[in-house]
Amino acid sequence: MGWLGPMLAVLIGAFMAILDTSIVNVATPAMMNALGVDMARIEWVATAYMLALGMVVPASGWLGDRVGYKRLYTLSLAVFTAGSLLCGLAWNLPSMIAARVVQALGGGLIMPTTMAMVYRMVPRDRIGSAMGVWGLALLLAPAIGPTLGGYLVEYQNWRLIFTINLPIGVGGLALASLLLPEFKDRRPGRFDAWGFVTAAGGLFALLLALSEGASWGWRSEPIVLLFYASAVLLGLFIYVELTQPEPLLDLRVFRHALFTVGNVLVVIITVGLFAGVFFVPLFLQTARGMGAMETGLLMLPSALMTGLMMPIAGRLFDRLGPRVPVTAGIVLLAWSSYLFHGMTPATPEELIRSWLVIRGLGMGLAMMPATTAAMAVIPAHLVSRASAVHNIIQRVAGSFGIAVLGSLLQQRTAFHGARLAEAVTADRVGVLWQGAPGGVTALLAGEVGEQSLVAAMDDLFLVLAILSIAGLVPALLLSRAAGGGRGGPLVAMGD
Repeated sequence: MGWLGPMLAVLIGAFMAILDTSIVNVATPAMMNALGVDMARIEWVATAYMLALGMVVPASGWLGDRVGYKRLYTLSLAVFTAGSLLCGLAWNLPSMIAARVVQALGGGLIMPTTMAMVYRMVPRDRIGSAMGVWGLALLLAPAIGPTLGGYLVEYQNWRLIFTINLPIGVGGLALASLLLPEFKDRRPGRFDAWGFVTAAGGLFALLLALSEGASWGWRSEPIVLLFYASAVLLGLFIYVELTQPEPLLDLRVFRHALFTVGNVLVVIITVGLFAGVFFVPLFLQTARGMGAMETGLLMLPSALMTGLMMPIAGRLFDRLGPRVPVTAGIVLLAWSSYLFHGMTPATPEELIRSWLVIRGLGMGLAMMPATTAAMAVIPAHLVSRASAVHNIIQRVAGSFGIAVLGSLLQQRTAFHGARLAEAVTADRVGVLWQGAPGGVTALLAGEVGEQSLVAAMDDLFLVLAILSIAGLVPALLLSRAAGGGRGGPLVAMGD
């Protein structure tokens, strides 16, 4: 169990990096007032972070091999902590965006670096348990972010969502220097500049298009050009990496069937994760009128259930392999999504909380075994590069899921709104005209608008249920061979 201390050190940095992708959202109104900007401009605080994060991840594997994983992790955590301080001191929007970019430069390197270190520290027969602990950051941080952020914004000061990272970051740096082993530097070869430029440029264009598609218009010229640029650049990236003797990201890792299958599952589960974290609070605050703190408290038991299940899923992985926990988790995700398909503004809070707990249970069972199965089949010398590939896939999957499902929600809301408006009878209009100050306009914006949102949200969760069910196919393809079993470490600490 000598890996538990180092795991604690890397868990702190991973948790902070992931937490900052969700905790900032609840502070948006407060930041708008403090910085004197509108919604369209304040969104760049989150967008800039996501773009910088996506661009830096491709270089993480090469940097880890070049400077050593312990040094890269401590440097990344120090940069992230410094960026948090700058965010807390920001006096206008440009300074806040610049500080968020600094934060992301550190945060983007933390996740793939910590994953690579875990696979180099932990014996193969305990890798499921170790990834269960590491996965607490991946799943618990996004779920607990709205609750913590809501409390800090409502009862303290919005700047605390950034400055709270300072003592945690300093403590994490101290633990890293004391507990992390030294990893022998590898010979990564020459830096693949063309691979980095095409990967970073393609991811930048793709993530920007996904984040701004709803506001700019999916068929608008800038979005179409961004998608075209991303396709061209990522196509060039694939060509460069497959012909480069020393690629930045070795795409040949996809020759390992379980790595491909595991990443397909991670895409499906990640879409489900971010859909729950994003759209359930949206429904609760829009259709039910709940506040940010109230919404966060309602969702907290789900986050706690996910955290509770992560180590259990890891133990199941070590004993049974990935198929059993992943399949069970996928079934629970599909079931909970179907239950949300029947959610209305009148649904009791206790019932919604129970659905969220089922969702948290499924998420905790499915995510880490799928990730661990994907990485467990990778040869030792490719672990760092495969970790970077995996993190890029997960990052794009989250953005893609929110963008596509958000577009679906808008389209279905408009569809149901038009259908409900046509169904309003003349008598019903007359009754509401007499009692509502806005007459028919108030009717359409109020009753019809609320009903169309509810119907559209039901459609969205039905789509999620179908997507989750589709995940059973790759889940059943997972073999016990991807499980822990008895054996030595995947890579020794000093190799």
